[in-house]
Amino acid sequence: MPELLKTIEKKGKRTKPRRTLLYGTHGIGKSTFASCMPKPLILDLEDGLDDIDCQATPRLDSLDEVLEWVAELYTGKHGFETVVIDTLDFLERLIWKGVCASGGKKVIDEFGFGKGYKLALQVWVELLEGLDALRNERKMSVLLLAHSETAKYENPETEPYDRYGPRLHKGASQLVQQWCDEVLFASHKVFTIKDDQGFGKERARGVGGDQRIIRTVERAAHLAKNRLDLPMEITLAWSEYDKHLNPQNYKEKKEKAVG
Repeated sequence: MPELLKTIEKKGKRTKPRRTLLYGTHGIGKSTFASCMPKPLILDLEDGLDDIDCQATPRLDSLDEVLEWVAELYTGKHGFETVVIDTLDFLERLIWKGVCASGGKKVIDEFGFGKGYKLALQVWVELLEGLDALRNERKMSVLLLAHSETAKYENPETEPYDRYGPRLHKGASQLVQQWCDEVLFASHKVFTIKDDQGFGKERARGVGGDQRIIRTVERAAHLAKNRLDLPMEITLAWSEYDKHLNPQNYKEKKEKAVG
């Protein structure tokens, strides 16, 4: 036991690449956000980057191609500091396709009793281990992009209600969220106003929607989390997020500008 005691490390805040999940509606600006991160390489699974100035792989059409690129980033010589997967819901389709091919099935549900989804989870674990290696040994940040969906949430303390979450199978979504340091929900900021319809009746109407924001804390309407003590909402821009990741950099810039 005394030998084990010597291995105890002092814990505290340390600068380490982040593992981030950013999910939101189609076209909200997830890929643009990714392109502004430090020296990113986007693993393109959607073929939707033609209008964005970024470095990306050719469209990846199989799970093996995705794993090959992760391995190449681990072993190869390069200057990338961020790896981006665009998007997880397209990746999940490739994982299911690979699992079905290995098991001789046409669709994931043919395995029966949820077995196909359990096999898929094993692939997710393998992939996340590879991304952890990039983070820990190659010092790369990891950004996972996903589309959003609304699903019924069975809250034991209330009646069931709908809320936003990543468009992934439940087990995969939970695994990825637990793995990530931050889970961020990108959306438009919308306000409601009430119109008088006469005869004592009112109708709620949504207005606004031009401002794009990131929600960083879980609420009834959406899933989110962060370990950076972020404000509940920040502007959907890498520079705004980076201010909280590297506050010292912005403090020094401000001091130089004042000086």
